[in-house]
Amino acid sequence: MELLNIKSLDLAGKKVFIRCDFNVPMDEYGNISDDRRIRSALATVNFCLDQGCAVILASHLGRPDGKVVEKYSLSPIARRLHQLLKRDVILAKDVIGEDAMSKAAALKGSEVLLLENLRYEAGETGNSQELSAKLASMADFYINDAFGVSHRAHSSVEGITHLFDNEHKAAGFLLQKEIQFFGQLIEKPVRPFAAIVGGSKVSGKLEALVNLLPRVDKILIGGGMAFTFLKQMGYNIGASLVEDDLLEDAQRIMDEAKKLGVKFYLPVDVVAAEKFAEDSVSKLVPAQEIPDDWMGLDIGPATVRLYREVLSDVQTVLWNGPMGVYEMDKFSRGSSKIAHFVADSYATTVVGGGDTADLVQRIGVDEEMTFISTGGGASLELLEGKILPGVLPLVIKEA
Repeated sequence: MELLNIKSLDLAGKKVFIRCDFNVPMDEYGNISDDRRIRSALATVNFCLDQGCAVILASHLGRPDGKVVEKYSLSPIARRLHQLLKRDVILAKDVIGEDAMSKAAALKGSEVLLLENLRYEAGETGNSQELSAKLASMADFYINDAFGVSHRAHSSVEGITHLFDNEHKAAGFLLQKEIQFFGQLIEKPVRPFAAIVGGSKVSGKLEALVNLLPRVDKILIGGGMAFTFLKQMGYNIGASLVEDDLLEDAQRIMDEAKKLGVKFYLPVDVVAAEKFAEDSVSKLVPAQEIPDDWMGLDIGPATVRLYREVLSDVQTVLWNGPMGVYEMDKFSRGSSKIAHFVADSYATTVVGGGDTADLVQRIGVDEEMTFISTGGGASLELLEGKILPGVLPLVIKEA
């Protein structure tokens, strides 16, 4: 899939609207705890500034649901951008109000304007044509560099693209890189290719699992989603998280794996606890023998050893979803050990955004991974074989 390229645009001295994804995690004091998404956008922003462009940046943060909510203001983002770009960043007081419009109109070459949180406008998530038109009127060119929201048909992501022709819109460097990486991963991976799929629910990963089966050689399941498969196999899973309505789907996935010759691995032991809490009593049990009122919250050491053995010969690893409740120290060991092993391997290692990206950063192995995606939901939809709504208008149609 080839995208309209920012390098082929005649940007010199023009006004450029860049949709970024600055939806970064904050601590309770409003400090940015991980600025990876901001740093990932710098290549595109600097490329435009180097050509004397007036740059208008736009992003959402959190879910203010169309209302102005102070804690979701982009002012911390503006401060961090100022530090990283080493130049002033003007912050508009609104999105398409008088302040934003006048500041956008007055913006000169090599200046940077950051609009307030796009989701302060109710029309953003509703893909309002009126909002798209007002945003588009601010600039000569539109660049999408927000992979993390490209699976959303929102005004600043999908709607706005219809207001620019192919000579005036393109994908930024980050979006290009993400699409390229996942495209190669799905179409031409170096084998053996293993997918580690975790997280709490099968429902969120169902289509991705179905789409991965014909492409991978091994699938390793962890996290809460494992218990739906284990229950379907007749195991006693106690009070562990389970999606009873997906038991048949779980069976279908296991049957399909067998038919395709894909090795399908489930945990053989788990760390079980009496309740979902850091201070809960916990013990190690075989996957078949979780006590009735207990719940599995992490993979056990035998599973870690098994999964290391399984991964020891692979050349490509895709990891989406943690192996347990990694936010609680007591139940983070399985995820941590797998992360260290994946980081130390010589394989091409791709981490599929969201919780998994947060996990590898917490452990300090993020620099060892080949590629960390900035989008959890977007990367999953790519793995499901979908073309993202924000990407489709930027695809170069073959003659």
